Amino acid sequence: MPHSKHVENGRNICWSRLLRDKRHYTSWVHLNVKKGEMMRDKIQNFLRGRYGTDSLSKFLLILALAGMFLPIFIKKAFVFYYAGLLLLIYSYFRIFSRNIAKRSAENAAFLRKTSKITGFFRKKKLHFEQRKTHKFFRCPGCGQDIRVPKGKGNIVITCPKCRKEFQARS
Repeated sequence: MPHSKHVENGRNICWSRLLRDKRHYTSWVHLNVKKGEMMRDKIQNFLRGRYGTDSLSKFLLILALAGMFLPIFIKKAFVFYYAGLLLLIYSYFRIFSRNIAKRSAENAAFLRKTSKITGFFRKKKLHFEQRKTHKFFRCPGCGQDIRVPKGKGNIVITCPKCRKEFQARS
């Protein structure tokens, strides 16, 4: 009905123009607001004040989905399905929780425990991306990773951390 016309004194007038009157404001809003927008607003109002997703909840969701799909490929693995279901419930509990301080502390503890693993893979990825332009060496004194441009021949490398000098071929 938002596109229908109204005849007034022989002229066609759009409904939205008629409904701009303050007493018809609510009708005008309902005519012009799409159902998807109304649903989005309801979801936003529901999620206001909730914790939301973080690294731990994403990790739990991935584990839950993997556990729930594992019985498809392995027979008699129904235990994984129920474990995945419990992880899914716990992940949604974390996402919709209003206790933000506690969920943040849980996520910080998770990130502390996984930082060594993620840091290792992040460093390997960085070394792989720069493998054509740089060579990486480890200091024999302190173990610091040192990046040196490729193609310089035999060079003396000074560790920026412990100041130990060693020779290497770049």
